[in-house]
Amino acid sequence: MRKKASPGTMEGRGPSNGTSANESSVCLLQADFQYSFFTAVYSTVFVLGLLENTGALYLLTCRAASMPRSFVYLVNLAVVDTLFVCVLPFKIHYHLNGNDWIFGDVACSLTGSMYFVNIYLSIAFFTCICVDRYVAVLHPFAYIRIKSGHYGMVAVVLWGVAASITIPLILGGPLTFRESNRVACFESFGAGIWRGRMVPYNVCALVFGFAIPFVVILISYPLIVRRISRIPRSARKKKALGTIYLILLICTTCFLPYHLTHLFHFLMRAGLIRNCRFAAFIYKMRRVTLALVSFNCCLNPVLYYFTSAGQRWRWRWRFKTPATNIYTISGRHNCKHLCAREVRLRDGMEGATLSRAPKQHGGL
Repeated sequence: MRKKASPGTMEGRGPSNGTSANESSVCLLQADFQYSFFTAVYSTVFVLGLLENTGALYLLTCRAASMPRSFVYLVNLAVVDTLFVCVLPFKIHYHLNGNDWIFGDVACSLTGSMYFVNIYLSIAFFTCICVDRYVAVLHPFAYIRIKSGHYGMVAVVLWGVAASITIPLILGGPLTFRESNRVACFESFGAGIWRGRMVPYNVCALVFGFAIPFVVILISYPLIVRRISRIPRSARKKKALGTIYLILLICTTCFLPYHLTHLFHFLMRAGLIRNCRFAAFIYKMRRVTLALVSFNCCLNPVLYYFTSAGQRWRWRWRFKTPATNIYTISGRHNCKHLCAREVRLRDGMEGATLSRAPKQHGGL
């Protein structure tokens, strides 16, 4: 005899959530561990993420002595993470209360949307950082021609795309589901919603939000690593490789497991996967990966450290550092060679400010 689903089960709870009675009696999905698990994980992420990202925002926007152009992506990434951790107390209360939402439809739509905005804007800004490093390292002279305003335009476009997708989702109808004395938020959608309203959102998220950016990252970073590996051993080389490996670590440990389980979960809810045992496994794994993906906002500040390791900061007391000058020996040809090397080593590898060698005609 199959166990009866607990009151807080998120999905597969019977005819009231849009599934047929026959489907519910065949396969009941349960994950009773989720209440304490989500509460513990989100509480940890809230404390660490709030401290780390507010501190990162302060340093990146108020204390950077000379902010490189690519820091626009890091600032936006910190903003996304800060907004995300600010909605976590609502989700902590929700799971601590046995998955019973008490804050209303609007708050449910905003907090649920912010959860997924954090995932896909983080992936988008990771991809932008990846493309920026690829151009800086492999095409340094093309990189010099990129203007600072281009970075801001890219960030505005990404926020605009996120808003254009999120606003229709919020205004398209309530995202809460009422059952007896409990209200589920942003879950427990019926089969009709999964096969209708949620289809375009899931397809866009899986294809354009994750698959394409992840392929870009997997193709670009090995090329960058191969070029950097040819440079003699140095502290800059170590920091550059550390940045690359950290981004790959975040993508493969936080985002990849979530999207793999979400793909199978979407196929299950759309009726394309009907194996009950596999569906129950995916349902539980989705709980784990939903919590795991939230840890990206705690790992991102480590990325800011690697990227700004050589950055000078504005403090009340100033540390004097010796100036470094680059001189050419035989005119324009050598200047071009040294400029290219400087771009690759400094701006391409560790995201520091672009340094140009002064043109001098004739020998010293």
